[in-house]
Amino acid sequence: QVQLVESGGGLVQPGGSLRLSCAASGSIFSIYAMGWYLQAPGKQRELVAGITSGGSANYADSVKGRFTISRDNAKNTVYLQMNSLKPEDTAVYYCNADLRYIVDGSYYRNDYWGQGTQVTVSS
Repeated sequence: QVQLVESGGGLVQPGGSLRLSCAASGSIFSIYAMGWYLQAPGKQRELVAGITSGGSANYADSVKGRFTISRDNAKNTVYLQMNSLKPEDTAVYYCNADLRYIVDGSYYRNDYWGQGTQVTVSS
C-alpha cells in the first residue's frame, strides 16, 4: 500500500554535486522521520542524514557541511543535496520513512525503504 521511489543517482566526478529525491506514495496518513542511508559494497547500511516532520536535521560526521537534507511534506518527498562529492561517497543510497498509513479504515505505523539508487563518484 506504500511505496518509496528514489531518483537522482548517477556518475559524477569528484567535487561535483547530485540531488537525490525520494517520493512516498500510497494510503499514507502521516510521515514522521525520513532519512537517507548508504550502503557501500561489503559494508553495513549506515545513516547519512535524517529529518523530522518539523524539519530538524541530523547528519553523519562524514557529510556535515557537504550534504543537505530537506523535505516537502505536501509532496511526501525527501531530498538529499550532495555537494563536494568524494570517491568515498560511492554507494547505493536508500531513503527511509517512518509513517502511518490506512488499510480498510485502520491505521498502521511502519518503517519503509526505497529500492536504492547508485551514486558513483569517480574521475
